[in-house]
Amino acid sequence: MHVLILGGTAEARRLAEVLHTAAPAGTRVTTSLAGRVAAPRRPPGDVRVGGFGGAEGLVGWVREHQVDAVIDATHPFAGTISFSAAAATATAHVPLLALRRPGWVAGPGDDWHPVGSLTEAAALLPALGARRVFLSTGRLGLAAFAPLGEFHFLLRSVEPPEPPHPPHLQVVLDRGPFTLDGERELLRTHRVDVLVTKDSGGAATAPKLAAAREAGIPVVVVRRPPVPEGVPVAADVEQAVAWVLTLPRSPAR
Repeated sequence: MHVLILGGTAEARRLAEVLHTAAPAGTRVTTSLAGRVAAPRRPPGDVRVGGFGGAEGLVGWVREHQVDAVIDATHPFAGTISFSAAAATATAHVPLLALRRPGWVAGPGDDWHPVGSLTEAAALLPALGARRVFLSTGRLGLAAFAPLGEFHFLLRSVEPPEPPHPPHLQVVLDRGPFTLDGERELLRTHRVDVLVTKDSGGAATAPKLAAAREAGIPVVVVRRPPVPEGVPVAADVEQAVAWVLTLPRSPAR
């Protein structure tokens, strides 16, 4: 069996690790990375880097490399590849599973403001009465905040952003997981009075939410896009592995 993992997340790496050791003999695992990070953490097994060229290109790759199953373990906000995967696997008649960590849920004391996009997040900021914004949204999509010259933005990302971006922007290059003490210190040092984040879910970057709650800081949360209709979803690596183990084995090629 040949399993293609559309990766780039911690869950994708762990899935490749588990399949590498726990899957039946003869199982081949290939992880595909988008190539947006210069030095990604490479999982075990085969690794390919770069886009497929849309759904049509993915169909060709799946057929050429005799892929038996695809697991979409991309970031919850990597919507384009998820819909390309759904279209491609339907055309190639290959089973598809989406591995999605559960989203965050607001608790007592949280001051969350859900929005549908980064553009909506930028439009909401003036109404919150804040001027020092911690952007925990990654280096892409900064153009939505570029017109807000009256704000001071702190951006944390793995790699430096490219323009367009806000005129008053400070960049911290860092990679999670992050600690609660570290997030408290970051908010205090930079005098942050509002946090903007995507609902990525997971524990690696959740401490910022607890730190914001403690500090009484409002949080603008961008809702994640939906999984393509009809695609089954696994909430964790264990469920994804169980799904792989239920698939019929292909005859020897």
